[in-house]
Amino acid sequence: MEGTGILEKARVERWSDEEVVDRVRAGETALYEIIMRRYNQRLYRVARSIVRDDGEAEDVMQAAYVSAYEHLGQFAGRAPFSTWLTRIAVHEALLRLRKRGRFDQLDDSEYGDGPGANMVETSADPEQLTTRAELRKLLEEAILDLPEQYRSVLMLRDVEDLSTAETAEALSLTEENVKVRLHRGHGMIRSWLLARVGANAKDAFPFMGVRCDRVVHNVFAKLSGSCAPATIQ
Repeated sequence: MEGTGILEKARVERWSDEEVVDRVRAGETALYEIIMRRYNQRLYRVARSIVRDDGEAEDVMQAAYVSAYEHLGQFAGRAPFSTWLTRIAVHEALLRLRKRGRFDQLDDSEYGDGPGANMVETSADPEQLTTRAELRKLLEEAILDLPEQYRSVLMLRDVEDLSTAETAEALSLTEENVKVRLHRGHGMIRSWLLARVGANAKDAFPFMGVRCDRVVHNVFAKLSGSCAPATIQ
């Protein structure tokens, strides 16, 4: 019987986002956990890239999941559900920055060839960075030191492997703007950094284990007193 449960879990986890959302709308609210566990890593990374604080990044994630749940009826499928969810998290993170007066939208031209292009000094010999832990730490520091408009683009494109179109949709930018910011962001952290980290980029900004469980628990706690997700009439 235990084997049957494992097979059923595997079958459920193969459902597409849209299948899960349809079932949540139909009243199977517990299945919302599948969505959270599927996207905790991505939402943490994009929230962290904007608010630059672990604790606040978790708050952003929880608020985004609650908001998405309460507005599931507004998801029309014109873009992938993951993109729609990411946009909600981005909006929540930027809203928090504005509220505390830290959001400063800079013009891209300010970071063309100025001092910012040399913001990451490579005083340490790259050949000495022999462990994955050191490389991950260096990558995280380099990305988090970028101005916000470049930081979020690099996080989605280089760390999360979203396409240019998906990144543009998530951040409400044009594809050309994404390409420009990505190019300039790479220049600012030095191209050798991402090239040397390579496949290890996905190990950066981890969000697993207890922290993942905590977000899932807190979201369900908030939803227990919330209205059911709206459905399309």
